[in-house]
Amino acid sequence: MLRAPIPTARDGVHILRMHAPAIDVTRDEPSARTRRIVLAMLVLAYTFNFLDRQILGILKEPIKAELQLTDTQLGLMGGLAFALLYSTLSVPIAWLADRVSRVGIMAWSLALFSGFTMLCGMATGYWSLFLPRVGVGIGEAGGAAPAYSLLADYFPKTHRARALATFSLGIPIGSGLGLLFGGLIAAYVSWRWSFLAVGGAGLVLAPLLRRVVRDPVRGGMDGVTADAARAPSPRFLDVVRTLLPKPGFWLLALGAASSSICGYGVAFWLPSFFMRSLGLSLAQTSLYYGTITLIGGSLGMWFGGALADRYAARSRRAYALVPAVAFLIGLPCFFTAMNVQSLALAYVLFLIPTGLNLAWLGPVLTAVQHLVPVRMRSTASALFLLVNNLLGIAVGLWIFGFLSDKLAPTYGAESMRYAIYCGLGFYVVASTLLWLASRRLPRDWVEA
Repeated sequence: MLRAPIPTARDGVHILRMHAPAIDVTRDEPSARTRRIVLAMLVLAYTFNFLDRQILGILKEPIKAELQLTDTQLGLMGGLAFALLYSTLSVPIAWLADRVSRVGIMAWSLALFSGFTMLCGMATGYWSLFLPRVGVGIGEAGGAAPAYSLLADYFPKTHRARALATFSLGIPIGSGLGLLFGGLIAAYVSWRWSFLAVGGAGLVLAPLLRRVVRDPVRGGMDGVTADAARAPSPRFLDVVRTLLPKPGFWLLALGAASSSICGYGVAFWLPSFFMRSLGLSLAQTSLYYGTITLIGGSLGMWFGGALADRYAARSRRAYALVPAVAFLIGLPCFFTAMNVQSLALAYVLFLIPTGLNLAWLGPVLTAVQHLVPVRMRSTASALFLLVNNLLGIAVGLWIFGFLSDKLAPTYGAESMRYAIYCGLGFYVVASTLLWLASRRLPRDWVEA
């Protein structure tokens, strides 16, 4: 197996100029051990992706107090500042990843968003924090879509939903660790040191990712030969033309986006609810919600992928039906958890919807990979993420903060509670759209 060169700072441009024959350096079918190592490294990288992305959620109360910000400003900073370029740049970066080293793009992206995270710790006002958050979004634009494509080339069809669900464990692990360590560092040292610590750790990981992970043959696990994999990559418009007439793709994208409006919004603003409505301190909120996210999210992510792989053997509709049912079960659990008196009982109840809220990732991402030919997977994933994140992150984080500010004259410190109540309705919309998507998947499916 040929080994790709390890990039240095002066080689940065070389990574993006590699000729097509040099892309797929791993030509033998990867061993089980290789798959485990690659998956572990990608999970670790994705953990930092969400750690850096979500850490603002636990830090926003001390930041709000020091920098004199409103909830609407914090919502724009956490949502629009991050999502605008993150979502739009992910499409051309994914198009590039269908042509050059996917691992090289991911490594440089990790280094970039980690550096901008460190800059967040030096903010002195709204714009000096807003702009580095834009930079974090730019860096993270190169993380997810290339990884989805890589995993589809490392794992066979029968294990893909579980592999993608395992990769997506980076979401609850990163979010949970961001809540835990970010909040605790802020409580006992400073919120500025929280940004500096997690950003610095990401800079250390980036070269290790580039050294360990290799690009496999594109489509090799789907029976595509190495020669066929080197064929000219499809143009961006070819990918768009392939997806436009497929209702299954758009229903999956809009269904996932509807769930993400609530999922991202709740994840960002629930710490404020715990502090404002329940009277928990920053350190208590970090431990309470951090472990809920870590445990509940990880379990839900894994079981969502496992159930989809099991039932998809009978019908491909399972990739959309599993999350559709999960959202309907999670909604009443979430509402109940916010209204019980016991913190211990609320903890248990919050575990359920936190897990069910993330159960869609493995199944839906697997389905998206199979709606286009193998050479289009990174770009198709990026188009999916464009829809999901522009609505989920940009709208979700902003709308909860906006509603909280508008409801504050009536409900005071409880305004965030009622803002979250309003947002839970998006789970019904998500479930309906995914049910409709399940009816289209068998017709829109591409075998390889």
